Amino acid sequence: MKEDSNVREIDALVKLLDDPDNEVFLHVQEKLLEYGNDAILHLESAWEKSLDTMMHERIENIVHTIQFTNVKQDLNLWYQSGAFDLLQGALIINRYQFPDLDEQVIINQIEEIKREIWVGLQYEMSSIEKIKLINHVFYGQYGFVGNTKNHHDPQNSYLNQVLESKKGNQISLAIIYSTIAQKLDIPVYGVNLPQHFILGYIDESNPDREHAVLFYINAFNKGAIFGKHDVDQFLRQLNLEPQPGFYAPCSNAEIVRRIIRNLISAYENLGASEKVEELKQMQDILSETSN
Repeated sequence: MKEDSNVREIDALVKLLDDPDNEVFLHVQEKLLEYGNDAILHLESAWEKSLDTMMHERIENIVHTIQFTNVKQDLNLWYQSGAFDLLQGALIINRYQFPDLDEQVIINQIEEIKREIWVGLQYEMSSIEKIKLINHVFYGQYGFVGNTKNHHDPQNSYLNQVLESKKGNQISLAIIYSTIAQKLDIPVYGVNLPQHFILGYIDESNPDREHAVLFYINAFNKGAIFGKHDVDQFLRQLNLEPQPGFYAPCSNAEIVRRIIRNLISAYENLGASEKVEELKQMQDILSETSN
């Protein structure tokens, strides 16, 4: 019975959304926001039936606010629970721009690439041979490539867009690459270099994480393999002093922070100030002090 009364109240509130009195509208908006997800279907249905542009705008803003609140809650829960699943963290960021997306589609696409690599894996393969196999499938068969022409496009940071276009930035390609590798028990993890993001192949028997990287992988450049001396040279070019964090695997939370920083920069370039402000709220959730 309570459910029926909620439905009736939501419908009654939605009908008041075109009220010209701003005080009435603000009260209605507040009540609908309290209902959260339960109100979305009713709001979307009203949007489709209405031809009023003000009504459309009000509904869009309320739906966005509800969905953005969900994203912040999901991100906070992921972070406070230990941020163990990198793919889950990246999917939460994806929800910011694509709240209605069926995430199982993304998971299935990644699984398909993983299966294709698994077929070619052999027990006696060396670490380099395993990476060459991943590279052959990921770049050769599936055609993934770094988006060098439009590097600052925010779409480069959203996994569904990267999987569809086969173009991404350093982080999105590295997330997909390392997720696939880890699903195959190949120890490849993100390394947070300044002005670049790379992957490290880890010697899991070495307890010293800083010196456990056997070699590095550039997911943005077709999985090119390189060594510590190349990282040293890169840092010299940037006039940066070497720090342990530039060589060792970083946390999943650091990777997701960097996705958000990239998006903030991309939307600043586009002048999308509202998105920048919202992303800064998401950034605050992952601030060092909150964990």
